Amino acid sequence: MSTEQQQTLDAILRQSAFPVGSTVEEQRRRLHELTSAQPLPPEVTVKSGTLGGVPVAEITVDGVEPRHVVLYFHGGVYVLGDAFSAAGLASQVGRRTSAKAFSVDYRLAPEHPYPAAVDDALAAYEALLGEGVAASDIVFAGESAGGGLAVATLVNARDHGLPLPAAAYVMSPYTDLTLAGPSIDTKRDADPLLNRELLAPRVTDYTAGQDPALALISPVFADLSGLPPLVIQVGTHEVLLDDAVRLAQRAAAADVEVTLDVTPGVPHVFQAYGPLLDEATAALDRAGRFLTARLTG
Repeated sequence: MSTEQQQTLDAILRQSAFPVGSTVEEQRRRLHELTSAQPLPPEVTVKSGTLGGVPVAEITVDGVEPRHVVLYFHGGVYVLGDAFSAAGLASQVGRRTSAKAFSVDYRLAPEHPYPAAVDDALAAYEALLGEGVAASDIVFAGESAGGGLAVATLVNARDHGLPLPAAAYVMSPYTDLTLAGPSIDTKRDADPLLNRELLAPRVTDYTAGQDPALALISPVFADLSGLPPLVIQVGTHEVLLDDAVRLAQRAAAADVEVTLDVTPGVPHVFQAYGPLLDEATAALDRAGRFLTARLTG
Protein backbone atom coordinates (compact mmCIF):
# COMPACT_ATOMS: atom_id res chain seq x y z
CA MET A 1 0.00 0.00 0.00
CA SER A 2 1.56 3.21 -1.20
CA THR A 3 1.80 6.41 0.81
CA GLU A 4 2.42 8.13 -2.52
CA GLN A 5 -0.94 6.83 -3.82
CA GLN A 6 -2.71 8.12 -0.72
CA GLN A 7 -1.12 11.55 -1.05
CA THR A 8 -1.95 11.79 -4.76
CA LEU A 9 -5.60 10.91 -4.14
CA ASP A 10 -5.82 13.35 -1.25
CA ALA A 11 -4.56 16.17 -3.50
CA ILE A 12 -7.06 15.29 -6.26
CA LEU A 13 -9.99 15.21 -3.84
CA ARG A 14 -9.05 18.52 -2.21
CA GLN A 15 -9.11 20.16 -5.65
CA SER A 16 -12.63 18.84 -6.32
CA ALA A 17 -14.11 19.41 -2.85
CA PHE A 18 -17.32 21.42 -2.52
CA PRO A 19 -16.84 25.00 -1.36
CA VAL A 20 -18.47 25.73 1.98
CA GLY A 21 -21.69 27.63 1.36
CA SER A 22 -22.21 26.24 -2.15
CA THR A 23 -25.78 25.57 -3.20
CA VAL A 24 -27.43 22.19 -3.74
CA GLU A 25 -27.44 22.84 -7.49
CA GLU A 26 -23.72 23.63 -7.52
CA GLN A 27 -22.91 20.55 -5.45
CA ARG A 28 -24.99 18.32 -7.71
CA ARG A 29 -23.23 19.68 -10.77
CA ARG A 30 -19.76 19.18 -9.28
CA LEU A 31 -20.57 15.66 -8.12
CA HIS A 32 -21.89 14.73 -11.55
CA GLU A 33 -18.69 16.03 -13.16
CA LEU A 34 -16.57 14.04 -10.72
CA THR A 35 -18.44 10.76 -11.17
CA SER A 36 -18.84 11.04 -14.94
CA ALA A 37 -15.07 11.50 -15.26
CA GLN A 38 -14.68 7.84 -14.26
CA PRO A 39 -16.05 5.75 -17.16
CA LEU A 40 -17.47 2.32 -16.45
CA PRO A 41 -15.42 -0.71 -17.52
CA PRO A 42 -16.55 -2.03 -20.91
CA GLU A 43 -17.77 -5.29 -19.39
CA VAL A 44 -20.31 -3.48 -17.17
CA THR A 45 -23.83 -3.00 -18.60
CA VAL A 46 -26.33 -0.58 -17.04
CA LYS A 47 -29.97 -0.18 -17.99
CA SER A 48 -32.98 1.56 -16.49
CA GLY A 49 -35.63 -0.35 -14.60
CA THR A 50 -38.04 -0.10 -11.71
CA LEU A 51 -38.64 -1.97 -8.47
CA GLY A 52 -41.91 -1.32 -6.69
CA GLY A 53 -42.41 1.82 -8.74
CA VAL A 54 -38.96 3.14 -7.76
CA PRO A 55 -36.46 3.81 -10.56
CA VAL A 56 -33.34 1.64 -10.44
CA ALA A 57 -30.21 1.09 -12.47
CA GLU A 58 -29.85 -2.60 -13.34
CA ILE A 59 -26.16 -3.50 -13.43
CA THR A 60 -24.62 -6.66 -14.85
CA VAL A 61 -21.03 -7.68 -15.52
CA ASP A 62 -20.09 -9.72 -18.60
CA GLY A 63 -18.78 -13.13 -17.61
CA VAL A 64 -20.49 -13.08 -14.20
CA GLU A 65 -23.41 -15.48 -13.96
CA PRO A 66 -25.82 -13.68 -11.58
CA ARG A 67 -26.92 -16.17 -8.93
CA HIS A 68 -27.61 -13.50 -6.30
CA VAL A 69 -28.82 -9.89 -6.03
CA VAL A 70 -27.13 -6.80 -4.62
CA LEU A 71 -29.55 -4.04 -3.63
CA TYR A 72 -27.34 -0.96 -3.71
CA PHE A 73 -27.90 2.51 -2.21
CA HIS A 74 -25.84 5.44 -3.49
CA GLY A 75 -24.35 8.19 -1.37
CA GLY A 76 -24.73 11.96 -1.50
CA VAL A 77 -26.02 13.04 1.95
CA TYR A 78 -29.59 12.25 0.77
CA VAL A 79 -29.46 15.33 -1.46
CA LEU A 80 -26.93 14.54 -4.21
CA GLY A 81 -26.06 11.69 -6.54
CA ASP A 82 -28.10 9.11 -8.41
CA ALA A 83 -28.34 5.39 -9.06
CA PHE A 84 -26.31 5.51 -12.27
CA SER A 85 -23.38 7.42 -10.78
CA ALA A 86 -22.98 4.57 -8.30
CA ALA A 87 -22.97 1.86 -10.96
CA GLY A 88 -19.21 1.46 -10.84
CA LEU A 89 -19.09 0.61 -7.14
CA ALA A 90 -22.26 -1.46 -7.35
CA SER A 91 -20.73 -3.49 -10.18
CA GLN A 92 -17.63 -4.12 -8.08
CA VAL A 93 -19.80 -5.65 -5.36
CA GLY A 94 -21.81 -7.60 -7.93
CA ARG A 95 -18.79 -9.13 -9.62
CA ARG A 96 -17.43 -10.33 -6.27
CA THR A 97 -20.71 -11.95 -5.21
CA SER A 98 -21.88 -13.47 -8.52
CA ALA A 99 -24.78 -11.04 -8.42
CA LYS A 100 -26.87 -8.69 -10.47
CA ALA A 101 -26.96 -5.27 -8.81
CA PHE A 102 -29.91 -2.93 -8.58
CA SER A 103 -28.87 0.61 -7.66
CA VAL A 104 -31.88 2.39 -6.18
CA ASP A 105 -32.67 5.88 -7.50
CA TYR A 106 -34.43 6.97 -4.34
CA ARG A 107 -35.96 10.44 -4.17
CA LEU A 108 -33.68 13.22 -2.96
CA ALA A 109 -34.10 16.14 -0.59
CA PRO A 110 -34.80 19.03 -0.37
CA GLU A 111 -37.47 18.32 -3.01
CA HIS A 112 -38.36 15.05 -1.25
CA PRO A 113 -37.24 15.09 2.40
CA TYR A 114 -37.42 12.24 4.91
CA PRO A 115 -39.08 9.73 4.76
CA ALA A 116 -39.03 9.63 0.93
CA ALA A 117 -35.66 7.87 0.65
CA VAL A 118 -36.57 5.40 3.40
CA ASP A 119 -39.93 4.63 1.77
CA ASP A 120 -38.34 4.12 -1.66
CA ALA A 121 -35.64 1.84 -0.29
CA LEU A 122 -38.18 -0.40 1.45
CA ALA A 123 -40.44 -0.46 -1.62
CA ALA A 124 -37.56 -1.64 -3.79
CA TYR A 125 -36.69 -4.42 -1.34
CA GLU A 126 -40.33 -5.49 -1.02
CA ALA A 127 -40.55 -5.65 -4.81
CA LEU A 128 -37.56 -7.99 -5.03
CA LEU A 129 -39.16 -10.29 -2.49
CA GLY A 130 -42.47 -10.02 -4.31
CA GLU A 131 -40.77 -11.12 -7.54
CA GLY A 132 -39.75 -14.32 -5.81
CA VAL A 133 -36.13 -13.52 -5.01
CA ALA A 134 -35.25 -15.27 -1.74
CA ALA A 135 -34.04 -12.97 1.02
CA SER A 136 -31.14 -15.38 1.52
CA ASP A 137 -29.98 -14.57 -2.04
CA ILE A 138 -29.95 -10.79 -1.45
CA VAL A 139 -27.32 -8.55 0.11
CA PHE A 140 -27.56 -4.82 0.74
CA ALA A 141 -24.66 -2.52 -0.03
CA GLY A 142 -24.16 1.22 -0.02
CA GLU A 143 -21.74 4.05 0.48
CA SER A 144 -21.94 7.14 2.71
CA ALA A 145 -25.61 8.14 3.04
CA GLY A 146 -26.39 4.99 1.09
CA GLY A 147 -24.63 2.99 3.78
CA GLY A 148 -26.80 4.62 6.41
CA LEU A 149 -29.86 4.00 4.26
CA ALA A 150 -28.92 0.33 3.90
CA VAL A 151 -28.86 -0.08 7.68
CA ALA A 152 -32.07 1.94 8.10
CA THR A 153 -33.73 -0.32 5.52
CA LEU A 154 -32.67 -3.41 7.46
CA VAL A 155 -34.29 -1.92 10.57
CA ASN A 156 -37.38 -0.88 8.61
CA ALA A 157 -37.74 -4.28 6.95
CA ARG A 158 -37.39 -6.03 10.31
CA ASP A 159 -40.03 -3.80 11.85
CA HIS A 160 -42.37 -4.56 8.92
CA GLY A 161 -41.95 -8.29 9.52
CA LEU A 162 -40.09 -8.92 6.25
CA PRO A 163 -37.42 -11.61 5.89
CA LEU A 164 -33.98 -9.98 6.01
CA PRO A 165 -31.20 -10.27 3.45
CA ALA A 166 -28.19 -12.51 3.93
CA ALA A 167 -25.83 -9.66 4.87
CA ALA A 168 -25.06 -5.98 4.32
CA TYR A 169 -21.91 -4.15 3.28
CA VAL A 170 -21.60 -0.44 4.10
CA MET A 171 -18.74 1.85 3.10
CA SER A 172 -18.08 4.97 5.18
CA PRO A 173 -21.70 4.91 6.40
CA TYR A 174 -23.34 8.21 7.32
CA THR A 175 -25.33 7.07 10.34
CA ASP A 176 -25.56 10.09 12.65
CA LEU A 177 -27.23 13.19 11.21
CA THR A 178 -27.00 14.89 14.61
CA LEU A 179 -23.29 15.20 13.69
CA ALA A 180 -22.33 14.19 17.23
CA GLY A 181 -19.43 11.89 16.37
CA PRO A 182 -16.14 13.29 17.73
CA SER A 183 -14.38 12.65 14.42
CA ILE A 184 -16.60 15.29 12.76
CA ASP A 185 -14.20 17.74 14.36
CA THR A 186 -11.05 15.73 15.14
CA LYS A 187 -10.66 14.50 11.55
CA ARG A 188 -11.54 17.79 9.90
CA ASP A 189 -8.03 18.54 8.67
CA ALA A 190 -7.40 14.98 7.51
CA ASP A 191 -10.64 14.72 5.49
CA PRO A 192 -10.23 16.18 1.97
CA LEU A 193 -13.96 16.18 1.21
CA LEU A 194 -16.32 16.64 4.15
CA ASN A 195 -16.67 18.84 7.22
CA ARG A 196 -19.37 20.00 9.60
CA GLU A 197 -20.04 23.21 7.66
CA LEU A 198 -20.78 21.28 4.47
CA LEU A 199 -22.89 18.60 6.15
CA ALA A 200 -25.09 20.75 8.40
CA PRO A 201 -27.14 22.50 5.65
CA ARG A 202 -27.76 19.16 3.92
CA VAL A 203 -28.99 17.66 7.21
CA THR A 204 -31.62 20.39 7.33
CA ASP A 205 -32.56 19.70 3.71
CA TYR A 206 -33.21 16.04 4.48
CA THR A 207 -34.77 16.20 7.93
CA ALA A 208 -37.06 19.16 7.12
CA GLY A 209 -37.94 19.75 10.77
CA GLN A 210 -37.91 16.09 11.85
CA ASP A 211 -35.63 15.03 14.70
CA PRO A 212 -32.29 14.00 13.14
CA ALA A 213 -31.89 11.42 15.91
CA LEU A 214 -34.85 9.36 14.65
CA ALA A 215 -33.81 5.75 14.13
CA LEU A 216 -34.52 5.68 10.39
CA ILE A 217 -32.67 8.98 9.85
CA SER A 218 -29.67 8.17 12.06
CA PRO A 219 -29.52 4.38 12.43
CA VAL A 220 -26.65 4.61 14.91
CA PHE A 221 -29.46 5.33 17.40
CA ALA A 222 -31.69 2.46 16.22
CA ASP A 223 -32.36 -0.86 17.88
CA LEU A 224 -30.19 -3.12 15.72
CA SER A 225 -31.21 -6.43 17.25
CA GLY A 226 -31.97 -9.22 14.81
CA LEU A 227 -30.11 -7.69 11.87
CA PRO A 228 -28.09 -9.89 9.51
CA PRO A 229 -24.26 -9.89 9.42
CA LEU A 230 -22.70 -6.51 8.68
CA VAL A 231 -19.34 -5.58 7.24
CA ILE A 232 -18.51 -1.92 7.83
CA GLN A 233 -15.53 -0.31 6.09
CA VAL A 234 -14.14 3.13 6.80
CA GLY A 235 -10.93 5.12 6.40
CA THR A 236 -9.08 7.01 9.10
CA HIS A 237 -8.97 10.21 7.02
CA GLU A 238 -12.66 11.00 7.21
CA VAL A 239 -14.96 12.92 9.50
CA LEU A 240 -17.45 10.04 9.47
CA LEU A 241 -14.99 7.61 11.08
CA ASP A 242 -16.93 7.60 14.34
CA ASP A 243 -20.23 7.01 12.54
CA ALA A 244 -18.80 3.67 11.44
CA VAL A 245 -17.13 2.84 14.75
CA ARG A 246 -20.24 3.59 16.81
CA LEU A 247 -22.46 1.67 14.38
CA ALA A 248 -20.23 -1.37 14.84
CA GLN A 249 -20.32 -0.98 18.62
CA ARG A 250 -24.12 -0.71 18.61
CA ALA A 251 -24.43 -3.74 16.37
CA ALA A 252 -22.12 -5.80 18.57
CA ALA A 253 -24.04 -4.76 21.69
CA ALA A 254 -27.21 -6.00 19.96
CA ASP A 255 -25.59 -9.41 19.26
CA VAL A 256 -25.29 -8.74 15.52
CA GLU A 257 -22.39 -10.39 13.71
CA VAL A 258 -20.30 -7.41 12.64
CA THR A 259 -16.90 -6.83 11.09
CA LEU A 260 -15.41 -3.34 11.41
CA ASP A 261 -12.70 -2.90 8.77
CA VAL A 262 -10.68 0.31 9.24
CA THR A 263 -8.05 1.25 6.64
CA PRO A 264 -5.47 3.85 7.71
CA GLY A 265 -4.62 6.90 5.65
CA VAL A 266 -7.53 6.73 3.20
CA PRO A 267 -10.52 9.06 2.62
CA HIS A 268 -14.30 8.80 2.55
CA VAL A 269 -15.52 5.94 0.30
CA PHE A 270 -11.96 5.13 -0.73
CA GLN A 271 -13.26 1.96 -2.44
CA ALA A 272 -14.39 4.15 -5.35
CA TYR A 273 -10.79 4.92 -6.36
CA GLY A 274 -9.52 1.51 -7.42
CA PRO A 275 -7.41 2.78 -10.35
CA LEU A 276 -5.56 5.14 -8.00
CA LEU A 277 -5.41 3.25 -4.72
CA ASP A 278 -4.36 -0.33 -4.00
CA GLU A 279 -6.33 -0.28 -0.73
CA ALA A 280 -9.59 0.13 -2.66
CA THR A 281 -9.37 -3.19 -4.49
CA ALA A 282 -8.13 -4.97 -1.37
CA ALA A 283 -11.07 -3.68 0.69
CA LEU A 284 -13.61 -4.68 -1.95
CA ASP A 285 -12.04 -8.15 -2.09
CA ARG A 286 -12.37 -8.54 1.69
CA ALA A 287 -15.99 -7.45 1.59
CA GLY A 288 -16.71 -9.78 -1.31
CA ARG A 289 -15.41 -12.74 0.66
CA PHE A 290 -17.53 -11.74 3.67
CA LEU A 291 -20.70 -11.48 1.59
CA THR A 292 -20.08 -14.61 -0.47
CA ALA A 293 -19.63 -16.66 2.68
CA ARG A 294 -23.11 -15.64 3.82
CA LEU A 295 -24.99 -16.11 0.56
CA THR A 296 -26.56 -19.47 -0.26
CA GLY A 297 -25.42 -21.58 -3.18
